[in-house]
Amino acid sequence: MTEPDSAFEDLLHYLRDSRGFDFTGYKRTSLMRRVDRRMQDADIPSYEAYLDLLQVRSDEFTALFNTILINVTDFFRDRESWDELRQTVLPPMVERRAGGPIRVWSAGCATGQEAYTLAIVFAEMLGLEAFRERVKIYATDVDEEALADARQATYSERDLSGMPPELREKYFESNGPRSTFSKDLRRAVIFGRNDLVQDAPISRIDLLACRNTLMYFNAETQAKVVNRFHFALAPDGVLFLGKAEMLLGHGDLFAPLDLKRRFFTRVPAENGERPAAHRPQDSDPEALAPVDELLETALAAGPLPQMVLSTDGRLAIANDAATRMFGLSARDLGRPFHDLELSYRPVDLRTAIDQAATERQDVWLREVEWSHGPGERGWFDVQVIPLGTVDRGIGIAVHFHDVTRHRRLHDELEQTHRHLETAYEELQSTNEELETTNEELQSTVEELETTNEELQSTNEELETMNEELQSMNDELQSMNEELRDRTTALNDVNGYFDSVLTSLQAGVVVVDPDLRVLTWNRQAEDLWGLRSDEVAGQHLLNLDIGLPADEIRPLVRAALANGVDPHHADVAARNRRGRDVMIRLTCTAMRGAADEPRGVVLVMSDLNRK
Repeated sequence: MTEPDSAFEDLLHYLRDSRGFDFTGYKRTSLMRRVDRRMQDADIPSYEAYLDLLQVRSDEFTALFNTILINVTDFFRDRESWDELRQTVLPPMVERRAGGPIRVWSAGCATGQEAYTLAIVFAEMLGLEAFRERVKIYATDVDEEALADARQATYSERDLSGMPPELREKYFESNGPRSTFSKDLRRAVIFGRNDLVQDAPISRIDLLACRNTLMYFNAETQAKVVNRFHFALAPDGVLFLGKAEMLLGHGDLFAPLDLKRRFFTRVPAENGERPAAHRPQDSDPEALAPVDELLETALAAGPLPQMVLSTDGRLAIANDAATRMFGLSARDLGRPFHDLELSYRPVDLRTAIDQAATERQDVWLREVEWSHGPGERGWFDVQVIPLGTVDRGIGIAVHFHDVTRHRRLHDELEQTHRHLETAYEELQSTNEELETTNEELQSTVEELETTNEELQSTNEELETMNEELQSMNDELQSMNEELRDRTTALNDVNGYFDSVLTSLQAGVVVVDPDLRVLTWNRQAEDLWGLRSDEVAGQHLLNLDIGLPADEIRPLVRAALANGVDPHHADVAARNRRGRDVMIRLTCTAMRGAADEPRGVVLVMSDLNRK
C-alpha cells in the first residue's frame, strides 16, 4: 500500500488543529477516497488547493465532514445479531443486575437509529416502567450534525423500513410523512459528542455497542480504542461489534462470547505476580566426596554436556559430551576456568558462575546460541548450580540442556503464527475495506435515490409546464383563427369601403385632426394628379395640388370645432395639369363613439364637369 503524500497529511493536521477532528488514525485508503470525492464535487485539483479553500471558506468544513463521516445506519441492522442479543446476551446481564441500574453505551451512533433500537430491545425485555427507572443509554458520535438529527428522533418511511410493524406502531408517533420516536423512551437516551480516539471513555458500562466504526481506523488506532473500551466496560460487561469487525490480537482484553454475532466479554486485568523460580534443594556435602569409579563413569557417559568447577574456580570434571562439544582435553582439567575460551564464548559464564556462588541459587541462561561448524547451529539452556550447602560451598556444576529442536519448533510456530495473524489481519482489513466500500455505496445509492426523486419532481414540473404550454398553444391557435376571421371580415369591409369611394363621382379626402391625409380616392387622384401612396401621411395644406390653403384651412378648423353641420365653399383652383377648375368643397367632421374629433371628410366636386 502506498503511503499518502505529505500534502494529504498536512491537510489532516490542519483539520485536527483548526477544528478538532483528528482523522490521522483513519485508514488512508478509504479516507483519501472520501476526500477525493469531495474535492471532485468542489472541482479542486490538488490537496494543496483544497487546503487553501478550507482556509478561506469555513462552510466547506461542513460539506467535507459530511462526506468523510459516512452516517450509514439502520434500525435492527443485522437482524440475527439483535435476536442473539435479546435471547442470549441480555437475560443473564439483566439477572446479574438484580433490579439495579443498567448502563449502555452506543459509540458511533450516527443519526441515532442504533441507540433507539437498544432502547426498544430493553423496553421490550423489562417493560416500559422498569426501563425508564433502570436503563441509561449514552449515545455518542463525533459528528455534531448527525447528533442534532438524532436528538430530533424523527425518521422517514425509508428510515423505518427495517422496523417490525408492531414495534413501529408501539414506539413511533406518525407525523405526516415522517414518524417520531416515543418521548417517554427518548428521555432515557442521552446524546453527546465523543471522539473515540481523543476523548475519555464512559465508565462502568454493561453493554457497549460500537458497530462498524472500528473498521475505519488503522491498526494502531484500533488498539488504542479497544483499550479504552476495556476500561469503559464493567468486569462482566459485553462488547457488541459490527459484522465486519474482529478483535484479532486483543485476546488479553476480550474473549469471544459469540464470535459469529460479534459479542465479546471483558477479560479481567492480570494483577498477580509471577511465581518465583524454583530453587533446588541444597546438595549433601558428603555427596561431593572423592568420586568413585561408578559415579565418574555415569557422569562421563551422560548425554548432556556437564562440567564441575572446584571452589577455587578450576575445571574439575568435564564429561564426554562437554569434551566433544567444546573441544576440551585432559590438559584443560585443573586449569582456571576463566582462562578457557568456554568461559566467555558462546556466552559469558563467568558472571553467571560468580552470581550462583554468591547467591547460592541456580542461574539460568536461556537459549544460548552455539555454532558447531559451518551451517550447524544449536541452542542451549545453561544451568549453573551451586554445590554444597548454604554455609559451605564445594563447587559449581554447569549443565548444558540442548533446546535446539524446541527452539526450531518454537520459531516455526511463531513464524506460522505470524503468517496466520498476517493473513487474518489482511482478511480482516479486506473485510473492513469491503464493508466500508459497501457503506459508501449505500450512501451513494441513497444520494442517487434523492437525486432521482429530484429529477422525477423536475420531470413532473416539466410535464406540467408542457401541458400548460399545450393549453396556451391551443388558445393561441383559437385566437389566430379568430384573428384570421376578423382579418377576412376587415378585408371585406375595406374592399367594400374602397368600392364605395371608387364609385363616388367626387374626390374624397379624409384627414386626421392634424390634417394628415388618411384616405385619397381615385377621383381625387384624377382631379389633382397625385396617387394615394404619394399623399398618405402628408399634411393636406402642404400638398402642391393647387388648392388655396387660406380658403381650405378655415373650413377644416370650423368642421373640427363644430361638426354638427357640414361646411360648404366654392373654391377656384388650378390642378397639377394646369387646368383651372371650380371646386365645391364640403367639409364634414368625423367623430368617434365618444363624440371626440377623429378627423375631417372633404368631398371635392368639380363644378366644370357636368
